[in-house]
Amino acid sequence: MKTISCKIMILLWLVLPAAAYGWGESAPEMDNSATTQKLQSLPRPQGPRKAVTIYQFRSAVQEVSAAMATDMFATALIKSGSFRVMERQRLHEGVMQERQLNAQGLTSGDSANQQLKAADYIFEGAVTEANSQEKSTGIGATFKGLGLGSKSKKAQIGLDLRVISAATGEVLDSVNVRKKVDQSGISVAGIGRFAQSFTKENLHGADLDVDHARKEGVDKALRACIEEAVYQLVTRYGD
Repeated sequence: MKTISCKIMILLWLVLPAAAYGWGESAPEMDNSATTQKLQSLPRPQGPRKAVTIYQFRSAVQEVSAAMATDMFATALIKSGSFRVMERQRLHEGVMQERQLNAQGLTSGDSANQQLKAADYIFEGAVTEANSQEKSTGIGATFKGLGLGSKSKKAQIGLDLRVISAATGEVLDSVNVRKKVDQSGISVAGIGRFAQSFTKENLHGADLDVDHARKEGVDKALRACIEEAVYQLVTRYGD
């Protein structure tokens, strides 16, 4: 029985780390992706910056809320340092409440009497997904009841952006960015049956299956698309 237990332990030691690869926690860190570095490398304008705003993205991707995409886009615009970003989406949740407090004499200054800064450009965006299972590959094998399998799928997330003149309503330009989202996984089944094949001992139906999938975060892929789109906007309208 001791020999059997040793064999099972060795098998688990060989198989489980591969199946569980990527599990665990990691410490938070500042975003230092390639697209973030591109934005941060942009020269900061010395003169007046164009005033821009974004109202609300549309999203056709289930995992992406329109509000999340809008927040990401605003963050990327600010990160670029090339535009003056005017708040519009949550205007009544912050700015207008402060102005009302000022109008009631509850705060100092005269912000209630100041005009809001007009935007030069309005950005409209849509998050799309194309070919959600553009490519799917897999491989599997069975040996003495032990099943091993791996799979790989590719999807694509995209961002379509329009630049609109706030003065005329004319659509001046468009930018579209696409990025592949990779999903892969490994599965191990029948570990108990495989172990029992080495012995006549009955393991009383004990078995173990492991299934682990890794998918690049959709939000991470979306942020990369947004930052690349903002980079393109800066090169065209950031003067």
